[in-house]
Amino acid sequence: MTAREPDKHALIFIFITVLINMIGFGIVMPVMPQLIKEVTGQGIASAAQWGGYLTVSYAMAQFFMAPIMGGLSDRFGRRPVLLVSLAAYSVDYFMMALAPSITLILLARIFAGVFAATFATANAYIADISPPEKRAANFGLLGAAFGMGFVIGPAIGGFVGEQFGPRAPFYVVAMLGVINFIYGWFVLPETLKPENRRPFSWKRANALGNFQQFRRYPVVLPIALATVILQIAHWAFPSVWAYFAEARLSWTPKEIGLSLMFVGLMGGLVQAGLTRVIIPKIGEARSVLIGVSVATLAYLGYAFAGDGRIIYALIMLSALSGLTDPAVKGILSRTIPANAQGELQGAVSALSSLGMIIGPIVMTQIFAAFTNPQNPVRLLGVTVSEKGAPVYFPGAPFLFAAMLSLLAFIPLTIALRRTARQNTAPETPTQDDTNPDNAKQANTKQNNAEHANDAHEPQESLAEPSSPGADTKTGAKTA
Repeated sequence: MTAREPDKHALIFIFITVLINMIGFGIVMPVMPQLIKEVTGQGIASAAQWGGYLTVSYAMAQFFMAPIMGGLSDRFGRRPVLLVSLAAYSVDYFMMALAPSITLILLARIFAGVFAATFATANAYIADISPPEKRAANFGLLGAAFGMGFVIGPAIGGFVGEQFGPRAPFYVVAMLGVINFIYGWFVLPETLKPENRRPFSWKRANALGNFQQFRRYPVVLPIALATVILQIAHWAFPSVWAYFAEARLSWTPKEIGLSLMFVGLMGGLVQAGLTRVIIPKIGEARSVLIGVSVATLAYLGYAFAGDGRIIYALIMLSALSGLTDPAVKGILSRTIPANAQGELQGAVSALSSLGMIIGPIVMTQIFAAFTNPQNPVRLLGVTVSEKGAPVYFPGAPFLFAAMLSLLAFIPLTIALRRTARQNTAPETPTQDDTNPDNAKQANTKQNNAEHANDAHEPQESLAEPSSPGADTKTGAKTA
């Protein structure tokens, strides 16, 4: 089946949904160090470690639940999954605003991760209403919402947190979530047509099951590996930025918020405008490689920068890493039948969560070790080294992120070469062997595969990989 033309109101709603979610993500970043220090009574290094644990608890819940939500959206439609996720979003932020201890904050983050299906389902929604040749551009709109959320969120968070205390921004986010839920209840249409729905399967609706299901798509596996590596690298920014800015630059919550606002502004300009021009012009493959290369250079710059003016220059440069995410999603969406887009986006979200599980722990522990070099290095309470870090170096997480981004170039090159071969040679349609007794569903999937294969446009640039680069994420954007 060929996807129908994008509906203007549907795109607007999905854009607003992702925007408000990213406002929520950005609004708390400037005040999170203060909140953690308030409830634990500990210093900046310990607060950074707790920040890592909170992020990991969220990511682990999302890792196991995102494929389930993706499968449910393929069975029951996108609308109910999105609305349930939005309701849980508001409850979570009310819980965090009221939590008197780090334990209750931890429970609130786990609860949020369980229902964090908004981004994966929003991506599936875009795939439903977009023809293959326009998917990368429309995915870029979601990236623009990420960027705008970072413009608005940190600015509000820095100002509200400095004026009314570190808990006030959580109330603001919770109320935005309530408003968004009410809006969605009345205007959100269903986009997944009945003929494109399929039974829910527990075999597919788990992270490992999803990965096994997609082994038959040759492009997915190396991109999956690159996604995990780049996600780990990416989390050097959101997991330690507020702590890094305080330790290296002595910035206040307001200054941290303004810097994050600038990150969002630059990212929004790239995602809302340049992605829709550059990706169609140079191709998805080159866009991926340029984005990853830029991110690598930006990580190196952040690691050694000691002046605010240099930081802002690096933020402008690193905005071009925003080419990576919509280009990767465009490549992936071309390889999957229409009735598996929700499962695909659930699997991609699970991969992002896997990176989110590893990344914050690694990055916050590196930061804690290199900002407390006189103390033993600990990971999850276990002493890794009695000697401690050799020097005081708050930028160490960003240096490690640059090394990981270079490593991701290997699987990306493999994936792009496979895509080039796939686009230049006819592909034999593969029937869905997960439901062998359902002949009608198998035939429908075969037809979908044929239409998807017909929609592929040869891209000569895919055969010419250049250089490595940035993260591919379904959650927060790289600075």
